[in-house]
Amino acid sequence: MKEKNHTNPLIAELINLLQGGGAHATFKAAVKGLPIEMRGAKTKKLPYTIWQIVEHIRIAQWDMLEFSRDAEHKSPKWPDEYWPKAAAPTSDAAWRKSIKQIESDLEEFIILLNKSDLYAPIPHGDGQTILREALQIADHTAYHTGEIIVIRRLLGAWK
Repeated sequence: MKEKNHTNPLIAELINLLQGGGAHATFKAAVKGLPIEMRGAKTKKLPYTIWQIVEHIRIAQWDMLEFSRDAEHKSPKWPDEYWPKAAAPTSDAAWRKSIKQIESDLEEFIILLNKSDLYAPIPHGDGQTILREALQIADHTAYHTGEIIVIRRLLGAWK
């Protein structure tokens, strides 16, 4: 969902940042074409598999989205409920479902971003703003996307 010619240049830049690809590979590119058997593969001296990182991105982004729009939202317990225990997805369908939720939650956040006052404190927060949440989602996803690419390189599965 690339948006162009947005009337607010800051929102346009935030959308570009959230969707990635400016200075580095996008999340979508990082997971594209990953062989099924490598989704849960362990590498030496790295604590997580690609599946665990993908699920962590999904959970954290979902949490930030829901916090931003729902005063009744309860965040998962940190850190236990932000990281899956299973090294690999239970099925290809579980993998696809996680990727789809990351994409759809990002679209939902962009909708929220477009209709929000970026600088107004979120009423049920303790000083957070939609601008802060947008930057945090982008930063968090970019960091873990880099990890996915490193693991793929170590596994010999990156171009």
